[in-house]
Amino acid sequence: MTPVRKKRLLLILALVAGVGIALALVLQAFNQNMMFYYAPKEIKAGKAPANHDFRVGGLVVKGSMQRDKQSLEVRFDVTDLTETVTVSYTGILPDLFREGQGIIARGKLLPDGVIEASEVLAKHDENYMPPEVASSLPQTPPKEAK
Repeated sequence: MTPVRKKRLLLILALVAGVGIALALVLQAFNQNMMFYYAPKEIKAGKAPANHDFRVGGLVVKGSMQRDKQSLEVRFDVTDLTETVTVSYTGILPDLFREGQGIIARGKLLPDGVIEASEVLAKHDENYMPPEVASSLPQTPPKEAK
């Protein structure tokens, strides 16, 4: 093999290795930032990860909100009309948040089955429901959430 061919081969191998390393780093970053949606029935079935952020959505159960008098912590139940999970959130809830409304919360599942939310989003008008929530609810609209 001539020295020129040897240099070209080494250059091509270095280029392929560099592209491979860059691709591996991009895929690793994408995997770490990926966040899945789980309905309350999937969380109750044990499909939600315990050590990774995910989104949960549904209707806030009427009469389930409990506010801590000493802090900004609030606990409420979210249902997909088949199962119910408890969400704990510390912070100021969105202005449109209320019982019976559709919400999406982002957080982690604690060992006791409560979701510790880092963000809560409420629907913005009477006609909109997040697609993930709408697809997890039964097709026949209920008269009101429990």
